[in-house]
Amino acid sequence: MNFRARKTAASRAAKAAGADGLLVTHRPDLRYLCGFTGSNAALVLAGGKSVLFTDGRYTVQAKSEAAGTRVVIAKKPVMTAACEWIVEAGIQRCGFDAAVTTVATLEAMRKAVPAKVRRGLFLALESPVSRLRQVKDADEIRKMRAAAKLGCSLFDDMLGYLQPGLTEIDVASTLEHRARLAGAEAMSFPTIVASGERSALPHGHASMAKLPRRGFVTMDFGVVLDGYMSDMTRTIHLGKAQPEERDVYDAVLEAQEAGVAMVAPGVTAGEIDEAARSVLRRAGLDRWFTHSTGHGVGLEIHEGPRLAAKQTQKLEEGMVITVEPGVYMPGQFGIRIEDMVLVTSRGYEILTPSIKAWIEL
Repeated sequence: MNFRARKTAASRAAKAAGADGLLVTHRPDLRYLCGFTGSNAALVLAGGKSVLFTDGRYTVQAKSEAAGTRVVIAKKPVMTAACEWIVEAGIQRCGFDAAVTTVATLEAMRKAVPAKVRRGLFLALESPVSRLRQVKDADEIRKMRAAAKLGCSLFDDMLGYLQPGLTEIDVASTLEHRARLAGAEAMSFPTIVASGERSALPHGHASMAKLPRRGFVTMDFGVVLDGYMSDMTRTIHLGKAQPEERDVYDAVLEAQEAGVAMVAPGVTAGEIDEAARSVLRRAGLDRWFTHSTGHGVGLEIHEGPRLAAKQTQKLEEGMVITVEPGVYMPGQFGIRIEDMVLVTSRGYEILTPSIKAWIEL
């Protein structure tokens, strides 16, 4: 990974916004810019220099991970040490990410510097690093392909395990155990397994409810490999389905495929949302589609861009997004189908090619 180029790009973004320095504290941003994965750190970029402040627990780890970055093991609170260095370095306007900086953290930043320089020193910026992270480089794409491939293999494997009477917790824990045995560092988020009437819950985390003899089972999950996350959703049916259930599934699948087909550089996030939503509108199901169509994925499970109505951000080559329309009928059932999709120079590549066609077990 070219950390030097990333730090240069982040510094340029801060400079364009009126800052001559940048203070980074968000863990995914730290990992992106210098490779450090510890839980307590601050990175300052200024004048072509990069300094990582952390505590004594990470003495060896920081020097090993943060290649090309000066490491300071702080003898005082990390934020205090970083802010004192900012003043000593003569930085006049230091940008910080307003989207991830809490009020308490900002107050600590201000208290760490003399009153005479406090006013005007810190400049709130709008996600300077997370915007850079939206477009993945070749190494990031390689890692995300691997994570997505592992997720697909887990789903394919679970098809032979699912049966009525198992609890949703049984399914989730088995899937997660198999993921760890296959090399996953962690799950991208708490695994969603929602069955029967509970499948109408868009984020129905696995419960002690038993899988029904006849009904839908939705599984939404992802794995983490080398820090990068995957995300996919598949819905299958246990037992013989009613015609209405099959019709709704077919509509959701058509909507999902219509959204994917729109993916290309220059297309807006809102256009993809509309492509999927319009299919459900024609089928009279759009009122049951209660969330946005997708989101970016990377070092975090939810990154930009956001695929929702009226979103004007244009897709760029190298972005990795999800396309995941759903229909949720309270008291009846729910269906969601989700793929991870890479934006390519010519259009798109589906990173999660597991079967989406109707499955009845």
